[in-house]
Amino acid sequence: MSGWLPTAPCTPEACAAHEGRAASIPHAVARLACAAALTLLAVLTAPPVRLLPQRLRHALVRAWAAALLRALGIRITVHGSPGPDGGRLIVANHISWLDIPLVAAVLPSRMLAKSEIGAWPVLGRLAARAGTLFIERDRIRALPHTVDTLTRSLLAGDRVTVFPEGSTWCGRAQGPFRRAAFQSALDARVPVQPVRLAYRSAADGRLAGAPAFVGDDPLTASLWRIARARGIRAEVRLLPRIPPGRHPDRRDLAKAAQEAVRCDTGQPTLPGIRTQPSRPSATDRDSAKRPSASVHQRVNSSPAAASSRRTPS
Repeated sequence: MSGWLPTAPCTPEACAAHEGRAASIPHAVARLACAAALTLLAVLTAPPVRLLPQRLRHALVRAWAAALLRALGIRITVHGSPGPDGGRLIVANHISWLDIPLVAAVLPSRMLAKSEIGAWPVLGRLAARAGTLFIERDRIRALPHTVDTLTRSLLAGDRVTVFPEGSTWCGRAQGPFRRAAFQSALDARVPVQPVRLAYRSAADGRLAGAPAFVGDDPLTASLWRIARARGIRAEVRLLPRIPPGRHPDRRDLAKAAQEAVRCDTGQPTLPGIRTQPSRPSATDRDSAKRPSASVHQRVNSSPAAASSRRTPS
């Protein structure tokens, strides 16, 4: 495991507790069964769906992703407009594996995910068939190839979603945006779409802990915690797009996108966990025009934690 992999100080014990009402065990089992059926349906139908015209394909993806979230008991609220079609780089803060279907329910796109996701049973096959772009995060030398792949997808008119924090955070604490992916937007001359994600209690609007997938949290434990939680509302804020040419290099572009996402929230940070500033890594000091390895930058002095291995980006 590379020492440059990002890691967050968030833990399941400190950040992922559910304080609201809980669903009964039979209700939770029914939710998981419904979600499993929808996932299997997606795996079986993904190849023919990819052959459909883009508009129809996107409509089906949005409907499926919304149905999956609803099956897990999560309602969606969207603020802002997706705007016109066309290639764009979508960048969002990262809280949970739920972020992937949540973004898909609003802006269907190709996802950039860590290569380990491709090895997940069922979900890995679904991700691959959905056109996910995989990155080997512990290989710094693979970054130029990843940036080139992103650029080609954007030039082809695809929307591509990345989570520049590089690891999941609980939502109250946040990580710096790594800069490498932003080079693809510069090279393809496409806009950057900042997106703010949040999971809240429908009862009082406070940030909900149950969806957070952080630290050494197993996927099975996360699934069960989400299935047992009641009254969770997922919030998607589509912020104003950053047009191509506004920022000269990826450092300024990443900073602008990060500030847009950060300024959109009025929530306090998690007590005892400060929002960590972005600092240039040893591989990011030479040229802002070269594909950056800053997605591998550490945000603290500890080795990469299990969250870097388990989170879906």
